[in-house]
Amino acid sequence: MLGFLKKPVVVTAEINLNLVALTVVGLMSRLWGLSYPRAVVFDEVYYGQFVSLYMKRIFFVDDSGPPLGHMLLALGGYLGGFDGNFLWNRIGAEYSTNVPVCSLRFLPALAGALCIPLAYQILVELQFSHCAALGAALLILLENSLITQSRFMLLESILIFFILLAVLSYLKFYNLQRHSSFSARWWFWLLLTGVACSCAVGVKYMGLFTYMLLLAIAGLHFWHMLGDQNLSNVSLVCHFLARGLTLLIIPVAMYLSFFYVHLTLLYRSGPHDQIMTSAFQASLEGGLARITQGQPLEVAYGSQITLRNVLGKPMQCWLHSHTNTYPIRQQLVVSNPPRPVRHGHVVQLVHGITTRYLNTHDVAAPLSPHSQEVSCYIDYNISMPAQNLWRVEIVNRESDTDVWKTILSEVRFVHVNTSAVLKLSGASLPEWGYRQLEVVGEKLSKGYHQSMVWNVEEHRYGKSQEQKEREVELHSPTRMDISKNLSFMAKFTELQWKILTLKSEDTEHKYSSSALDWITMDTNIAYWLHPTSGVSSKVGAQIHLLGNVCTWASANVAAVVYTCLSLWYLIRRRRKIYDVPEDAWQLWVSAGQICVGGWVVNYLPFFLMEKTLFLYHYLPALTFQILLIPIVLQHLSDHLCRSLLSKSMFSALTVAWFSSVCFAYRTFSPVTYGQPLSVAELKDLRWKDSWNILIPKQGR
Repeated sequence: MLGFLKKPVVVTAEINLNLVALTVVGLMSRLWGLSYPRAVVFDEVYYGQFVSLYMKRIFFVDDSGPPLGHMLLALGGYLGGFDGNFLWNRIGAEYSTNVPVCSLRFLPALAGALCIPLAYQILVELQFSHCAALGAALLILLENSLITQSRFMLLESILIFFILLAVLSYLKFYNLQRHSSFSARWWFWLLLTGVACSCAVGVKYMGLFTYMLLLAIAGLHFWHMLGDQNLSNVSLVCHFLARGLTLLIIPVAMYLSFFYVHLTLLYRSGPHDQIMTSAFQASLEGGLARITQGQPLEVAYGSQITLRNVLGKPMQCWLHSHTNTYPIRQQLVVSNPPRPVRHGHVVQLVHGITTRYLNTHDVAAPLSPHSQEVSCYIDYNISMPAQNLWRVEIVNRESDTDVWKTILSEVRFVHVNTSAVLKLSGASLPEWGYRQLEVVGEKLSKGYHQSMVWNVEEHRYGKSQEQKEREVELHSPTRMDISKNLSFMAKFTELQWKILTLKSEDTEHKYSSSALDWITMDTNIAYWLHPTSGVSSKVGAQIHLLGNVCTWASANVAAVVYTCLSLWYLIRRRRKIYDVPEDAWQLWVSAGQICVGGWVVNYLPFFLMEKTLFLYHYLPALTFQILLIPIVLQHLSDHLCRSLLSKSMFSALTVAWFSSVCFAYRTFSPVTYGQPLSVAELKDLRWKDSWNILIPKQGR
């Protein structure tokens, strides 16, 4: 029974020293002096605001993308004990003692460092040599722009990490496909592919480009499997379901979970509430929730309400009128029991202070002549009787007998006499209209538009006919918690739509650039300047987003060489001429799918985007292009250098080229790490006239 105890238990493990060394060196390059400078660096002024809001649990909306990246940055602040108290209003502002600078920058730096061993493993999984894989990792290690971007509280390094992790996971899964289908390792790497893709999209929507690329590659591989006669129909169905579960369903579920955590953490009212619907605002602690707490749910005849336009553009708009000297008494109390207003009912809308009826005639609106004027009716004895009846149409109703509900119901008001719909035109009235937004009656209302939809925010049941008493009436004691009526999916859908459609004002930025400027690195970004820089001839320090010039040029050359060779091979293969063995051709094609495909999908979409662009947007595409360099070099050495002499010469040229990469890295490392430079040294770094490197003024 216990015979197995006679022998020792032995555990063996293979350790790739290349990976260990690359990881250690990568950590050193990204983590060294991480708390310097102890000042706000470029977009830290942007992301830091959201970190502070997370610390204080205050709701916000960021139109730049999903919340995972922000939450990871906030995690660094939480682990460092940050309380959120810092005014993020100026680049270069010194951090106060309560800001854990190193902790806030740690996760981006760690992600940037781990990209180096990931690059190594990707080339190994693509079946290239360890020498080529080591070259790819070293190029990532020595790329100045990637170092700069990963050493601050920014998101690009985290995005690139998840992108590379997704690519590596899929390659490992695909290589196991041949001999270990449905094994534990097979499932692990397939599942990790979906998880990494979801995280990439959750950090920035740019991650969607690589996700779609991997889905296309997976679809192509499955298409090839359909032609394999050795696989049964049941096996093919299982493969299809496994891929659908791990690459589609799980990523979607994870994406939803990011928003669930985001909304759970941010439960307090904040500065971005006004762009959300009334129902969403009422679900947050404070703000509108304090006003609406305890309101009756159902709107009844005689209810006192405020009406807010659902569109909310160009600014928030509530239906409003002004005082006058001709008060008229109406029946403004709610019957007992209240008689609810339902879809299709005809109502009159009475201004609570002036007691005028909301009215419209077939008269042109002052700023929108194709629409009807809307006003509160005054009898000027001009043979124009009041037309103040409006039919309530509940847009989001479940049935035609739905009751009009506070906050939750979205309603249209259709004028009974003219069929015009109450609408926010968006134009601002002149001074006589107090510069308020114009409300009109839209006669030709085709379809649904948010400018025609309204919802009730404040609501109470009227109890008094007297004006002064009406103004001080308290809320009904009836309790109604809106937050319990608004589901997570409803909040997610609204927040996701706001993120996708909310457009911040695209202002021209000093360091903005076009996508064409990126390939040749004709632009740079000054991330941080020491306070003494630019004001005297004293030595100062600067940090710039600048790439390794040799690496960027080599990446462009590699892409051109790969494209030309691929076209040449395709033409020759069409003529039944095979210049390289079939296995080498398959490796060449697979590498192109990942590296060239990754560059294309992460670069070309920026030509279609109408947004302010910066050099750092190119970094994911650049990473794929860098991976292509050692692939092209190995292919040229293995298949085009046929003699020993040519191979030796090619190796010598490769060593010389890599030495130039190291030289460029060393040359620009002072502006990568923010080391002090003299005026002469700064001038020597301006290799291109288009680079905006600040040269201090010479003193007399």
